[in-house]
Amino acid sequence: MSSLIKSNYSYYMSRDFIGINQGIYLVGFGFDGTACFRKGTKDGPDAIRKASDGIESYSPYLDRVLEDVEFYDCGNLPVGNSENQEHNWQVGTNAFLDCFKKHHLENGAKVLTIGGEHSISYAPISLYLDTYKDLVLIHLDAHADLRDGYEGYHYSHASVIRRALDHFNDTHELIQYGIRSGTKEEYKWMKENKTIKTSRQDFLDSVRQIDPKRPVYLTLDLDYFDPSFLPGTGTPEAGGEDFHSFVALTKILKDKNLVGADVVELSPPLDNSGNSDVFATKVVREILLTL
Repeated sequence: MSSLIKSNYSYYMSRDFIGINQGIYLVGFGFDGTACFRKGTKDGPDAIRKASDGIESYSPYLDRVLEDVEFYDCGNLPVGNSENQEHNWQVGTNAFLDCFKKHHLENGAKVLTIGGEHSISYAPISLYLDTYKDLVLIHLDAHADLRDGYEGYHYSHASVIRRALDHFNDTHELIQYGIRSGTKEEYKWMKENKTIKTSRQDFLDSVRQIDPKRPVYLTLDLDYFDPSFLPGTGTPEAGGEDFHSFVALTKILKDKNLVGADVVELSPPLDNSGNSDVFATKVVREILLTL
């Protein structure tokens, strides 16, 4: 995949990406400062780039090839090195929001952010919500991520969807699937607001029903997949989905208006075989081709 990159932008070259135009922009946000169980996701972006050299550019599922995709690797965002982890997160978040602006998205740019823990998704999700007033946010995850802060961190990986809701209006929509861990209060909220889908068929049907012109953003925590398939993640939960459920989603999304996405929570040190890196890279390939 990396050999197919058309151009390479550096954050330090232009804080506003002068000349950014239509195309897909891949950016890494390697931060895991609020991870509460097992760390290592800061190494995720570079592990995906490295593994990309070993997989095919052609997707037999979508019948598309990366050589036909105009995408650019923007490298990794700077992250602070303070003992204050929320400060470090803010450095990376500010860097993302300095690089990508509302007018970039309105002019046809699409951003795929790779992490990093799930807290890094706040930057792209908030930008997309503020840009598209009728956005559908699809959240694939093992965890609800609806806590209002966790272990002292307001912008925790366990709070990213709660922080996204701070930017919601009445026409935004949240669809959650794969959730199998959370507090009683989180489950009560999801049921009352009808955001959670509890069967694959129900979930896929809800995506099919989205108007093809309506903007869709996908945030994918890799612990959505069962740890028997992808053990290299910080907070694995038994009972997850397989790769084919994800393929079924991409086949629907290719006919929708997918405007952006993020893939988070790959922790390379937790799977010495490297299989999780390859699995995550294949997921990224499918999303690039779907975008």
